Amino acid sequence: MASNTATRENTTSGKTHSRTNGRRKHSHNEGIIPLLARAVREVEAATQRGKANPANRTKFQVIALLMREERARVKTTEGVSDAERAETLKRLDGVAAILAKTAARDTSLITLLEPGAPVTDATRQLKRKMLVQAGFDLPEEPKAASEPAQTYVPPELAERQVEPVGIDSRHLANPFLAPDLSAQRRPTPVVRLANWELLGPLLKSFEQGGGGSACMPLPEPPVPDRLAPPGAELMKHQARFLASVRNGHRSFLLADEPGLGKTAQSVLAASVAGAYPLLVVVPNVVKMNWAREVEHWTPHRKVTVIHGDGADIDPFADVFVVNYEILDRHLSWISRFGFKGMVVDEAHMIKNVQSQRSRNVLAIAESIRERSPGVSPLLIALTGTPLINDIDDFRAIWRFLGWTEADKPGPELMARLENNGWTPADHAFYPDARQSVIDMGIVRRRKIDVAADLPSKRVVDLPVELDDELGRGIREAEEQLARKLYDRFIAIKKGKLGLKLSDEAIVRMVCMQELEESNASADGLNVFTMVRKIGQAKAGLAADYTAQLVRSVGKVVFFAKHIDVMDRAEALFAERGLKTVSVRGDQTATFRQEQIDAFNNDPEISVAVCSLTAAGVGVNLQAASNVVLAELSWTDAEQTQAIDRVHRIGQDEPVTAWRIVAAQTIDAKIAELIDGKAGLAARALDGAEAKSEDADSVQLESLMHVLRRAVREREGR
Repeated sequence: MASNTATRENTTSGKTHSRTNGRRKHSHNEGIIPLLARAVREVEAATQRGKANPANRTKFQVIALLMREERARVKTTEGVSDAERAETLKRLDGVAAILAKTAARDTSLITLLEPGAPVTDATRQLKRKMLVQAGFDLPEEPKAASEPAQTYVPPELAERQVEPVGIDSRHLANPFLAPDLSAQRRPTPVVRLANWELLGPLLKSFEQGGGGSACMPLPEPPVPDRLAPPGAELMKHQARFLASVRNGHRSFLLADEPGLGKTAQSVLAASVAGAYPLLVVVPNVVKMNWAREVEHWTPHRKVTVIHGDGADIDPFADVFVVNYEILDRHLSWISRFGFKGMVVDEAHMIKNVQSQRSRNVLAIAESIRERSPGVSPLLIALTGTPLINDIDDFRAIWRFLGWTEADKPGPELMARLENNGWTPADHAFYPDARQSVIDMGIVRRRKIDVAADLPSKRVVDLPVELDDELGRGIREAEEQLARKLYDRFIAIKKGKLGLKLSDEAIVRMVCMQELEESNASADGLNVFTMVRKIGQAKAGLAADYTAQLVRSVGKVVFFAKHIDVMDRAEALFAERGLKTVSVRGDQTATFRQEQIDAFNNDPEISVAVCSLTAAGVGVNLQAASNVVLAELSWTDAEQTQAIDRVHRIGQDEPVTAWRIVAAQTIDAKIAELIDGKAGLAARALDGAEAKSEDADSVQLESLMHVLRRAVREREGR
């Protein structure tokens, strides 16, 4: 927001303007607001005819972005009269009302209104165009993202770059790359699809559901299988994946459900492909486990783990393991090191293409491709939950793999689409396009299909009554939140907008505004602080139930979102004489692995107290078969990831997850909403004809539930 404002201030005309942000002084028929009004009417008319197409989705998001910026500008700019400020805000409210009505008609647009929604190149270009039309003087447009970059280190990270000792020695030991003498394939001419926007239709082809499992055809493995080292054994689904690597396939979205041994498949894939040196980018929590897996499955290869500035790495290792958090300081040497393969573990963590984490990963992948002309490096995106909230979560993963570029399919995928013979105007385009992407390298197997002997898994809700002072305080806080939302609802309903909007549209508008304000600040009373208060209130009850489980079933894994909930649980376990380990985000990788090993191997350790975010991925806790979820996640994927730390290959007992739910509070509604969001992966990856769940986020739906209930109670409905 600040950068946009600064951009508008950098006018080049040299003239004196009456507005502090460099805008022209305009009448009601000039400036940005009339443009927004016309554009929003166009989008509204389009959605009345059916689902918004990609162009209208882009226009919808640009309108929301510009409206938000203009609202912030007029509220903070000095020198604007009260009358002018009121008039501008009134006109912006009119645009917002139409946006709300449009989003209510086509709920897939809701995610574009969220402050953290990804912004595509097409969105940025249209936004710039509308600003120019409105009279803003903008600086020269930067080079397109698709142009080859001269460096992979952003200027803001240049001073942070480090180079571990020995990197130059590794280069000097092998200063030349073998020339590639293979014939270059001629690209398929793009004729039929030359003027089509294709990324939106490609995503839509997965969102529609059906079409069977999203798994590329895999060959049968050789018999006997001699890929695994002595004493280790591969399951058939793992061997089939490696057979595909042996046949020459080199880019994969390995999306097997959690617990099916994706790490082992990736480690052995590098061996089969000879993709050394190999770079592995992982969450900090699993760095040490990855080193162990490399040593276990490929004992003839050396692995080094990069910590901090990399002072103790082995530059002559075959496999380099680095965590996301420190990648930004190692971009320079990694980009020129000559890696022949790259694995990104828990790849859903790069879903936001605007985040620094995602940009770092994408830059390194691009450098590996550019340094391997004519050769396909091994690139594997590893995640059991590639889709967290939205089908757009695919975008960054596809770019990492080279299947797509910033705003279009890559050459190989484009050739496949062109050869299909369809355009997005044809109904047959979508199933064929989906299969074309799958054939690029999506590998998805479910536990029920490939590990029939894996024990069952179930989630059991345990409603608890919060009768103490904390419980009363939560109910009072929820009522206070309801009053705040209801007051806003009434204010809009009694105004001019109330004559144009239905009650449901006003409910949506109020709750979207509340959620936006809550995201901007965690202070005060909002849905996030409410959920945290509920977690604190449940902590003692959840810990007490865990202690009872330990007495009857043995080891238990206790998951919570907040540190204070974990602290209270650990204190209660200590009072009960139970030994615990703790897995948290602020621990070193070595210490965290020691905690995990102690839980799995020491019979005296009864409970692993784990952070949902720090221990919810890539951790093996299968010494237990019971999980307690003391606090709820905001997504079904996060909850599933946590449970699957226990429900994985090697587990011998049925797994039960006990979800502690505060009855008669918003907690119960959140639990219901999470369960209703589980259909996205089933529809997009497993080919289920699942009912399309509401596109609203759980946070927004929770607020709308609170407000609808307040309206019913106060108006006697």
